[in-house]
Amino acid sequence: MIRANSELLGLKKKITGRNFVILFFLMFVCEFGFSQSLPVGTFALEEYYLRKQLIGELNSNISFTVRPISPLLLDSKSGRTIDSLINPGKQIYASSAGKSKILILPFSWQQRYNSHPAYSRNDGAMIPAKGYQSLISAGFFAKAGPLSIQIRPEYVFAGNGTFREYRSHLGTADLPVRFGNDHYSRLSWGQSSVRLNFDPVSVGLSNENLWWGPGKQNSILMSNTASGFKHLTLNTSRPIRTPIGSIETQIIAGRLEGSGFTDGLSDDWRYLSGMVFSYQPRWAPGLFLGLTRSFQTYSEDMDATFSDYLPFFQAFQKKNTDEDDKIRDQLTSVFARWLLTKSRAEVYFEYGLNDHSYNTRDFLMSPEHSRAYTIGMTKLIPYKGRKNEYINLGIELTHMEQSIDRILRDAGDWYTHSQVLHGYTNRGEVLGAGIGPGGNFQSVNISLVKGLKQIGLQLERYEHNGDFANAAGYGPWIDFSVAAVGNWTYNKFIFNAKLQAIESVNYQWMSGPYGSANKNAFHINGEVGVMYRF
Repeated sequence: MIRANSELLGLKKKITGRNFVILFFLMFVCEFGFSQSLPVGTFALEEYYLRKQLIGELNSNISFTVRPISPLLLDSKSGRTIDSLINPGKQIYASSAGKSKILILPFSWQQRYNSHPAYSRNDGAMIPAKGYQSLISAGFFAKAGPLSIQIRPEYVFAGNGTFREYRSHLGTADLPVRFGNDHYSRLSWGQSSVRLNFDPVSVGLSNENLWWGPGKQNSILMSNTASGFKHLTLNTSRPIRTPIGSIETQIIAGRLEGSGFTDGLSDDWRYLSGMVFSYQPRWAPGLFLGLTRSFQTYSEDMDATFSDYLPFFQAFQKKNTDEDDKIRDQLTSVFARWLLTKSRAEVYFEYGLNDHSYNTRDFLMSPEHSRAYTIGMTKLIPYKGRKNEYINLGIELTHMEQSIDRILRDAGDWYTHSQVLHGYTNRGEVLGAGIGPGGNFQSVNISLVKGLKQIGLQLERYEHNGDFANAAGYGPWIDFSVAAVGNWTYNKFIFNAKLQAIESVNYQWMSGPYGSANKNAFHINGEVGVMYRF
């Protein structure tokens, strides 16, 4: 905790300045708000919110592309209420005027067992580790006028068993295959934040996980695969209606840390500046168009200028910038989500670039250069005419491997960089898509749902770093898996479980002649969790 406090001070010293102060005081023109958040990746609850929107029972102006979201978002098409199933916390104190209150947040305990290789994606503070792993979280929320404090620390323990290690990428990145040679444990701030809320805007200091974009399994620029990182945030707390439509946005200035398990990397921390913007046109209800952008650099390579603190306001094309002379890395993506409430469905995509074009001609000649993308859909089908029971169908594919354009113009692996040697990571895991550099992923999920209850199957195909396999001349390492998943409620408890069988073809790229599979491996990934709402 002492180190965490010193890190916070270091970040604030680096960011504090006239530009941020101006932005901060502009927020005082707004009304007081309430900014408790539902942590990214909260099992059962986030999916429940989404399903309510698909069937028209949740405000259709919410994009679900800027998360975490607040449990106090509109529960119906009008009026602010808290869904009795969600219950964000037990209130133990409230002032007579209702401007101050204290809530006990739910207690959660998630456990996992990996039988053979490290398998980890979209799990926050958990790490890729063989064997048993446990994540515990609890805390409280307090509000006094515009000030809100959410203290929700997380403790993770992993047995971190031994297995045959391997090199998994060509570029430089802090992505250890194994986190040391002993068991792993860490106590962190978790999903904690301190904010000043002036509805519909919130500004503050946070350690929460973020998720940008419409993807469910993967997000190209910001997901909860890595643990949360300390950041200053300026964001909308709800969709803001304007004469031309509604908008949601977030601007962050954060501090990224290394894992300590990758040799040859600097001990310097990295400054991350990022933004996400989502727009719903007034004349196209249900359509959300968005943009994300991020820059990172080592703190020792920063100058005290506006363009270093908030570089994402500069031009995209290289001919209009001196970006190639900077010792920093930038990523960007555009996305769209189309909500079809009459069909109880949504379709979405995200398209990202890890290397900007020199000019418009360059982009038109090679639009696939350095690209990655995600495409997906969700559909709810009424089940036998029963009230509030649906078959939930979800399909998503993500492609991070370079296109054939790499033969003439190599863009390098996603999330790796020749100058920012840690890559786009925090504490040894990627901030973006959990499938990692060069990964390709396809999934089909089908389940029967009623309220928070769910039981179903997940089918997945996951190709590990295809860029590495292509460059090294190996056959692809592909995991085929099937998983039984379920969520269940009992009184104040919410339970979740997952049992996944994985067949790894050409495990760890152990190719035979002509790239044929030389070794396959079968393993099990099991998870069980419980949440108690006081």
